[in-house]
Amino acid sequence: MARQLVPGRSSLPPADYLEETRALYNSLGYDSYRWAERTEVTPLTPLSKPLSDSKIMLIGSGGIYRQGQVAFHTKDDTSIRLIAADTPTSELRTAHFAYDQTDARDDINCVFPLERLHQLVDQGFIGGLTAMHAAFMGGIYSTRRLLSETLPRLLDQCQEHKPDLVLLVPV
Repeated sequence: MARQLVPGRSSLPPADYLEETRALYNSLGYDSYRWAERTEVTPLTPLSKPLSDSKIMLIGSGGIYRQGQVAFHTKDDTSIRLIAADTPTSELRTAHFAYDQTDARDDINCVFPLERLHQLVDQGFIGGLTAMHAAFMGGIYSTRRLLSETLPRLLDQCQEHKPDLVLLVPV
């Protein structure tokens, strides 16, 4: 479904995310997009120390991978890619079926803000970064596979690198 510019405005109107998601999945051969619902509420956990003393791990769902790694493919790719903290952003790429990647390819920080986090470390706003970060391709249709394949891998990485907090960047 193409969106039309509103006369007198220089940007597109807000997307009807629900309708666009249904249309996208229908075009991929799925009969009907079913939203996953969770009724349980996860309590917020307060920080145990100031951000300026905290180590951050970045996890993004924008399909980011490092040059030389295998790109994500379209249907229900539940794999993850590990990105070293010292990776130059010029070596980061994106492969994702569910969003226009033009801006991400111009500035990867809009979906995987690794440079911005380094700047915050340099400014003393955050204490540091974990040695590794993780990326996956959001838009995984199978909630069961997301829960049984992707999330355990991401949790394993969190347990290995022991961040004080995780910055989740969805697309």
